[in-house]
This record gives sequence, structure tokens and C-alpha cells, in this order.
Amino acid sequence: MSNPSQEPPELSTGFTKHAITVLLIDDQAIIGEAVRRMLSDFPDIAFHYCQDPTKAVQMACDISPTAILLDLVMPEIDGLTLVKFFRANEKTRNIPLIVLSTKEEPDTKAEAFALGANDYLVKLPDKIELIARIRYHSSGYILRLQRNEAYKALVTSQEALTNELNQAAEYVRSLLPPPLNGDIKTDWIFVPSTSLGGDSFGYHWIDDEHFAMYLLDVCGHGVGAALLSISVINALRSQSLPAEDFRDPGQILATLNDVYPMEKHNNMFFTIWYGIYNKKQRDLVYASGGHPPSIAIAGNSYEASETVLLRSDGVAIGAMPGIKYHNSRFKLKPFTRLYIYSDGAYEITTPEGKMWKLEDFVDVISRLTTRAGSTVNDIITEVREAQGVNTFEDDVSLVEFDFWQDKEDLK
Repeated sequence: MSNPSQEPPELSTGFTKHAITVLLIDDQAIIGEAVRRMLSDFPDIAFHYCQDPTKAVQMACDISPTAILLDLVMPEIDGLTLVKFFRANEKTRNIPLIVLSTKEEPDTKAEAFALGANDYLVKLPDKIELIARIRYHSSGYILRLQRNEAYKALVTSQEALTNELNQAAEYVRSLLPPPLNGDIKTDWIFVPSTSLGGDSFGYHWIDDEHFAMYLLDVCGHGVGAALLSISVINALRSQSLPAEDFRDPGQILATLNDVYPMEKHNNMFFTIWYGIYNKKQRDLVYASGGHPPSIAIAGNSYEASETVLLRSDGVAIGAMPGIKYHNSRFKLKPFTRLYIYSDGAYEITTPEGKMWKLEDFVDVISRLTTRAGSTVNDIITEVREAQGVNTFEDDVSLVEFDFWQDKEDLK
């Protein structure tokens, strides 16, 4: 055992420093004086003495000791009763209690420990042993106080971070387009994860005949991913990219790849699905940069519709320079409903440990899209039920487009 007269090592840095403070509770003044003399050679140990056990709990609350020496036999209130009082009081519940007794009785020791005492000494103990035990219990208690302080600071920091992420999520939400209810009807849902990802989407008319729609997903989570997502969406919406034709999805993706190389954006890249609907020709030209395929439910009527995955090869945006992206084309049917989404909508794990596949998500959409009155919220509700929890590990974005050729026939 190390020499107890030495200064204790620094327990930690950056936290409140707590001095070793001892409270002795004993009705005999001679014991109080004896312990005071034992501790007088150690200036780092503050000593307090309480002769009246009825005032002990209040005194402990006032001075916040790091260790309490407690006589077992006292008038009015015995030591074991005081142990119960200390453990019932919120301010003293965790302070180390060292019971002092004139006898070393196993039954008494067992009862003291059962009530919450931390140690048991036959008084008066040897000075070296007493100092060692005071330091040992005080050091452990001080570490506990500092751990609690660190946890409280962590909780405060986490609350501040959560507040910032919530504000960022609301800002992202404020940039999302309003629903449409004309030649094209839209419905969407955006569910940010607890750590906020990089989902974002948009749609707008480029001219009277061409309608642009797009959804992107930045790698990673946090405010940085959200900021990059917002930057891309604003560039697409304002058509501020150096592209010659915003009606050419492949050209748009190639331009994004040149403008947003991952080396210049904190090594972040993103996937995107970009499509252009031609109102006059009723067809859809689209391209993908590493994004999941859009899902089309199409047919002469919704009862006779089929599910088609609109796939298009292409690497993620920003990953490799000089990539060309190729367009694909889909001819719309009288009833056509299109879904674009982020992978967070289907990359879930069920309570049984099964990892969902894209086919599982497609099946949900195929079943619900022809159900009268169904919405994108119904789809995400079923995904939530499948994973057994309400929160998602990644952002979830799902956008629905209805291209109705004859609204009256399709009601």
C-alpha cells in the first residue's frame, strides 16, 4: 500500500475539484478530538465533527463530505438508523459511510453493510489505516461526482446538438416543394433520422411542357451532409449549374459530378435520381447517379396496372471525375404513378433480424398504391410497423407523382 501521507494523484481534468472532506459523527468528544489529531497532519483533508446525531444529516447536507465516519452506538439515534437516514436522503445517498464500532461482530457488520454502509472499522483504528480508507473512499466518491458531472455535460451537449439538428431538419423541410394538385399531383413525406442525413428532393416546371423531378441522398449524417444536400437542391431549382440543357438528365448529372467533386466537399458524395416529364409526349426521360430505381405503377387503369422499376446505371455524384451519364426513357400509361425515394425507406431490420430488400419495399408500394385513398404516409407507416420502431437510422424521403391522362376515368 502506498504511503497515505502523500498527496493523492489528480483524479481528472476539466471537472470541478472536490477536496477530501470528512464528517465524524460520534457523541464522545474524546473520539472527535482523537480523529481530529490523526487528520491534522494532512492539510488536504478537511475535518468536521458532529457530536449530536440528530443534526448529522443536515450537517452532511451543508458541508457535502466525501466520507462519513459514523459511530455505531449513540444516544437518541443509533448508527444503523443513521445509515438508513443517509441512504434515504437524496443529497447523502451516495456518500461513503464508514461505520465505527468498539466490537467486531459479524452480525453487526452484516447488518451495517445490508443497510448501505461502505466500510466497517473497530475504533479507534490505526492512523495509517484510517487515512488510507478515507482517501480510498473519498477518491471513489469524487470520481463518481466527476462522472456525473461529465454525464450531465454530455446530456446538455447532446440536447444542444439535437436542437441544432432539429433546426437543420426544419430548414431542409422548408426548402421542400409544396404539393401540386393539377396536371401532376404530388404527395411526399420527409422523415429525418435522429442524426439527420443528407436527403433532399424537389420538382418544378422548366417550361410549359417539361417538368423536372429529382431526389438525392448525401453520404453520411449531420449538418454537413444536410448543407451539401441543400446546396445541390438550390442549384437545381434555380438552374444555376453550367449546363446547356436542363431538360437532359444525363447532362445535369454529369455537370453535378464536375461541380461537386468529393475532394472539395469534405469527401462527401451523393446519389441522385433525376427525371424529366414531357407533358406533350407523355414520356419520362431519366438518369441515375448510383440511386435506387424509381418505381412506376402504370396501366390503362389502376386495376390493370403493373409495377416497373426504372433503373439506370451510373456512379454516385462526386466519386469519379469525367463520368458520362446515360438517359433512359419510359412511356407513360393512362394511369401512371411514380415513386422516387431514398434508401432509408427500405434499408431496415425487422424485430426478427431480417434485413429488408428493395423487393420488400416495392411490394408494399405495389399493394398500397391501388388502394383507394392510400397515401405516402400509409407506405411509411407500414415500413415502421415492419421494423417495429418509429425512428429510422437514416433519413426517409418518399415522393409520389400522379400523371393522370383522364382524371374522371381514373377516379
